[in-house]
Amino acid sequence: MQNFNQAWKFKRSDVTGAEATTFDDSSWSPVGLPHSFGLPYFASTTFYVGYGWYRKHFTVPSSWSGKSVYLEFQAAFDQAQIYVNGKQVGQHIGGYNGFSIDITSAITTGDNIVAVRLNNKWNAQIPPLTGDHTFQGGLYRDVNVVVTDPLHVTWYGTWVTTPTLATNSGSSSTVEIKTEVQNGRSAAVNATLKTDIVDSSGKVVTTVSSQQQLAAGATVTFDQTTPAISSPSLWHPDHPTMYQAVSYLSDATGTADTFTTPFGFRWFSWSGSQGFSLNGSHYWIQGGNVHQDHAGWGDGVTDSALYRDVKMVKDAGMNFIRGSHYPKAPAFADACDQLGILFWSENCFWGGFGGGGGWPYNGAYPSTSADYDTFDANVLASLTDMIRIHRNHPSIIVWSMGNEDFFNGGPADRVIALLKKAVALTHQLDPAPTGRPAAIGGAQSSIGGTAPATLGDVAGFNGDGIGQGVPSTDPGMPNLVSEYGSVSSTRPGSYDPGWANLPVANGMPNQYAWRSGVAKWCVFDHGTQADASYGIMGIVDYFRIPKRSYHWYRNAYAKVAQPTWPTSGTPAGLKLTASTTTLSAVDGTQDAWLLVTVVDSSGKAISNNVTVTLTVTSGPGEFPTGPSITFTPPGSGAASDIAILDGQAAIDFRTYYSGTSVITATSTGLTSASVTITSQGSPAYVPGQTPPTPARPYTR
Repeated sequence: MQNFNQAWKFKRSDVTGAEATTFDDSSWSPVGLPHSFGLPYFASTTFYVGYGWYRKHFTVPSSWSGKSVYLEFQAAFDQAQIYVNGKQVGQHIGGYNGFSIDITSAITTGDNIVAVRLNNKWNAQIPPLTGDHTFQGGLYRDVNVVVTDPLHVTWYGTWVTTPTLATNSGSSSTVEIKTEVQNGRSAAVNATLKTDIVDSSGKVVTTVSSQQQLAAGATVTFDQTTPAISSPSLWHPDHPTMYQAVSYLSDATGTADTFTTPFGFRWFSWSGSQGFSLNGSHYWIQGGNVHQDHAGWGDGVTDSALYRDVKMVKDAGMNFIRGSHYPKAPAFADACDQLGILFWSENCFWGGFGGGGGWPYNGAYPSTSADYDTFDANVLASLTDMIRIHRNHPSIIVWSMGNEDFFNGGPADRVIALLKKAVALTHQLDPAPTGRPAAIGGAQSSIGGTAPATLGDVAGFNGDGIGQGVPSTDPGMPNLVSEYGSVSSTRPGSYDPGWANLPVANGMPNQYAWRSGVAKWCVFDHGTQADASYGIMGIVDYFRIPKRSYHWYRNAYAKVAQPTWPTSGTPAGLKLTASTTTLSAVDGTQDAWLLVTVVDSSGKAISNNVTVTLTVTSGPGEFPTGPSITFTPPGSGAASDIAILDGQAAIDFRTYYSGTSVITATSTGLTSASVTITSQGSPAYVPGQTPPTPARPYTR
């Protein structure tokens, strides 16, 4: 698999003939992925709705002859047509799951052109239909090219479970591996699949091998079960031990394909009377809801930035994330596995309420009968892909069918029937005893007189004052508070948890025996098409600087003392720090978070707000706004969107060229500060030759 994020051209409009190999894209903007139509985007309540085109040249070496070649998109929002060398090779509907496109027959040795025509126009047949975030178009997650033997493991084709772990109370377990294999060759083949189970130290702890005859063009599933592994190291938020299933697919001449699947040993249960249990012990869930977008970059966030998000949740002493309200990137689920965060993975069937910013529809379900059946099919297709892509993650403990579908916008009986179909499909795709339950998120109100909570296995009640809110008496089924709080605040905010209408005792939520846990709405500020107050309900601001409420949680949950709050002083200089000073790749997967702080003459942080500019003074790299970004004291209009607050400002920095980057923070009359970031990979930055990063001035 090869990263395909670098060196794209982009045009934010619909362009006739842009799929052609001879099309002149020299006037288009140079961009790298992940990329959002809205770049740069700073949480205004309006966003661009329309078309965008992406184009990229790539070289096919002669060594690819006889191979199968695929483009794998981790997401494209949300209606995509993909062309290679002027030929349409595929299309995809839906904005939150990945997909694979076979381009083997369209490529030639030498120079090739891939073009993607994409739009984010509201479509009554594609979920979600609305919500209180934004729906910006773009190739906003990683894209990879996969070159493999025609005999290979398919896209996300492995499924690893530990079927006897729970019955043996964790003392031992077999490992079952279902592996989907495709024979794209022109002749039948006798294939051998050997699967090694590898522990966290790299030791092979068991292995299994089997053979099957595959006809030409056939796809079959190898179903393998290993001998029992004694005393496996269990995955748990306190010790998130990971294993790998390494698949070796071969024919008579040797290995044709290898495929690695991370997984973990753990079991859990949800109870309507005893709450949630992990690895045989009761475990109280405490966490928060997370949207995916970052200041400036919108939805186009790097893998390392997603990892930082999950780590901020972990560092606050939380153990759970609700993936509100759509499937998250593979890197996000990877981070939950690696850091030890329980993850509620949610499908994108929800409505909430429309806004004036781009998608004004009010409801989760279409209002016109001509759209019903296709909408249903697309909801179930998204659910199917989400489960296939994420089914091997030990962090995932539930599949959610959606959120607040009582804002139905259409016939209640259709919404109820669709939720029932989704629950049944979940049970089919991830069945007991190892499978996750099907949850109904935001189940606090009724749909046509039916309590949606009763349609699934687990109920998530959003205690945000809508409908029935958080139950204070036993609802009679497994449940948690999937949202509480909904408190708007601008950083720094107040030092309190914002329980709002969540029942508490002695300053903490009531841990009823029948309740599994609680999840704060929300962890991070986010862009929204609703009133701006909906976007600032996080305990961390949009730029990823903690509010004081974050430190309350970190003190209460992780026992980390609150910091000393800055007070007003006399500004004398700036301090600039980076989350890392080394980027291990320049392929759009890595970035650095930069934090600038106003200090007095002694170097002490103060709360004064002054205009600050960050500039890449030498070397490669960019901010969402280009080679520089300016933060201003709170004001009005667009100026308030990129603000310095409480004496601090922050932004994510990335580069698509390796080299040494010097970033300088300046403010009139103050001593400047700088940080140096070294980036590794290819291509290298060559002063005077590498094209400069274009300025992208921010306008609402």
